[in-house]
Amino acid sequence: MRKRFYYIIICLITSLSLFGFNLSDKNEDKAKAGKKEDHCITCHKEMENMPKDFSENNVHLHANLTCASCHGGDPNSADQESAMNPAKGFIGIPKRKDIPKLCGKCHSNIDYMRTYQPRIATDQVEQYYTSMHGKKLLAGDENVAECTSCHTAHNIMPVKDPRSTVYKLNIPNTCNKCHGNTDMMKKYNLPGNPLEEYTKSVHGEALLKNKDLGAPACNDCHGNHGAMPPGITSISHVCGICHASNMEYFNSSKMAKVFQEQDFHGCEQCHGNHAIQKPNDNMIGDDKESKCNDCHSKGDAGFDASVKIKGLLVNLKNKYDDANAKYLEVKQKGMNDVEIGFLLQDAKQALIQSRTLIHTFDTAKVGTRTDDGIGISEKASVLAQKEIDEYYTRRNGFAAATFAFLIFAVALYFKIKEKNIKKKVG
Repeated sequence: MRKRFYYIIICLITSLSLFGFNLSDKNEDKAKAGKKEDHCITCHKEMENMPKDFSENNVHLHANLTCASCHGGDPNSADQESAMNPAKGFIGIPKRKDIPKLCGKCHSNIDYMRTYQPRIATDQVEQYYTSMHGKKLLAGDENVAECTSCHTAHNIMPVKDPRSTVYKLNIPNTCNKCHGNTDMMKKYNLPGNPLEEYTKSVHGEALLKNKDLGAPACNDCHGNHGAMPPGITSISHVCGICHASNMEYFNSSKMAKVFQEQDFHGCEQCHGNHAIQKPNDNMIGDDKESKCNDCHSKGDAGFDASVKIKGLLVNLKNKYDDANAKYLEVKQKGMNDVEIGFLLQDAKQALIQSRTLIHTFDTAKVGTRTDDGIGISEKASVLAQKEIDEYYTRRNGFAAATFAFLIFAVALYFKIKEKNIKKKVG
């Protein structure tokens, strides 16, 4: 009876499975029947005349857009003349000057784009025409970048896809396709090696070497569709997106007004643009590397202020390093390092903030913060020294106790030996 029951269950499961497969096949056949064939792709594949950059992972292809969506014509017709009939909207390869507007047919239509991404921006074309690229394209310069120059034409991937030409790690090389062309850049009086400089910069190393996606790429400073080289009125704001405190201090300083009067760029004047190096204390003061020396000379107020600020920073750094060296010794000796560690965190923060306060160009403000840091460092140093002294006190005490114990053990040995001799004699 039980065997028959299992047999019936197995038969039912098999029948349902077969029915499910048949139903699935029928649904798939219906879907294929409902989806019209794109004869553009079919014919071009047969003729081995596919675009070099074509990819079946293209976002447009996945969104069921056809070749005709951009090139016009009738993709449902297998007849070449009919499919490529201008009367049916066939335009062939779009002219470069028309590409932004062509892309904008969809990307500027908010109702259409909401179907795919509800929050997507639809003002990219409008922004593009405010950029240097867009302005020059409108003026007839077809060397400048348009949509396909950055996004490609037939291999457009989502921005977050590592294969995309506009993925964060790929953007520098994408921009370099044009901006690395020295001959082309000469026509616009632009340098032809921005990528080379950027790669060696603190930003480039963070992004390209350490794969830190939080580091800025070209578009973080120059913009995306509204790309425009930052000018005197914007450079501080661009840098200030990440370096907010530095920008705030600089803009509220007397030096900001002087920079504007002298037509100097804000941050770029001292730090550069593409080849930005990691800042160090030698950038201020009377060292050869000092940026202050570019404008100030010995004897003027600016030079004296820079020397004083450098001295304040060096003093705090030395105090911090001394305390930190003792802290590491305390850790190595296994003594109590908790409070010292917290103090050193505060001291390091004071050092960082003091370096940031350089952008105020105010010796008093820098001095107030360095004094705080020195006080904290000295407190940490005192505590660390106590722990080190305690360690040696304990070690010396242990050594003394061990020595006393050894003397006692030796004395006890001879005493016992003396008693044993007396027993044998008696």
